[in-house]
Amino acid sequence: MSGETKEVLDSNYGQNDVIINRLIDKMTLFDDNLMSLVFGQNIETTELLLRVIMERDIKVIDVRGQDELKNPMIGGRCITLDVHAIDVDGRHIDIEVQINAEGSHVRRARYHSSMMDARMLKEGQEFKEIKDSYVIFIYDHDKFRKGLPFYHIQRRVDETGEVFGDGSHIIYVNGRYEGNDDIGRMMRDFHQCRPEQIESETLSKAVAYYKEKEGRGAMSEAVRQYAMEYAKEYAKEYAKEYAKEYGEEQKQAGIKQGENYMLYSLVQDGDINPEKAAGRLEITVDELRHQMNEAGYQIPTGA
Repeated sequence: MSGETKEVLDSNYGQNDVIINRLIDKMTLFDDNLMSLVFGQNIETTELLLRVIMERDIKVIDVRGQDELKNPMIGGRCITLDVHAIDVDGRHIDIEVQINAEGSHVRRARYHSSMMDARMLKEGQEFKEIKDSYVIFIYDHDKFRKGLPFYHIQRRVDETGEVFGDGSHIIYVNGRYEGNDDIGRMMRDFHQCRPEQIESETLSKAVAYYKEKEGRGAMSEAVRQYAMEYAKEYAKEYAKEYAKEYGEEQKQAGIKQGENYMLYSLVQDGDINPEKAAGRLEITVDELRHQMNEAGYQIPTGA
């Protein structure tokens, strides 16, 4: 979801149809809601995108948008893949779009890869049967700032430089690449919010379907559902912050009370006179006497 979309949802939570329609009009394929629908329910568009990124023909047999992979460990972090495709050779491919640096840590790719790998083998299967996996991140910025269209990540043997060959592949796509080639044209299409501005006829039709035709309702519902989830998460985070602040206040209050009790004890034992103790607490001696009585301490007679 784009930063502008989140800003609007912060104040309106997406419940106003006028606002939702305005958001949809401004969406590009870098918005994961639109992207997941355009590619996640359309083998043709997914094959087109993968052919450009992987630079070879690829036959997709199954593709799903917003595919949630649950962590089998209790309390473990689950992930939702923007687009999860499986090709004719059984390779699993995760395609993610990212419009800002938030959430773009390189270890995220490692986690996505491991979550897909964990679902490829059934009980009794040998490790050599696991299929290749691809995690593809299409960033709106140049992740490694080298001006290249792609950055391919693979494990290698340090001592020899040879590819390890475990079948795990990570590809970063530079969304700001503007070369006069297939990936340059694809990234320009990704930045267009109006279907007629998209050069690829296949992509233009798919985007128009969700922006201007029958799929508009599905797009509206996706944005509305996101708004509801965002509102829930916002409420959770607010509650966490409140609890954190309240806990810190309670901690400081406890420390302060402990210090006061220590001072009361010194006064009661005659180790410090009431006037000096009252001065430290910035209160009068009468107020000190009252506080000590409330806490079960007494100022010695004659002090």
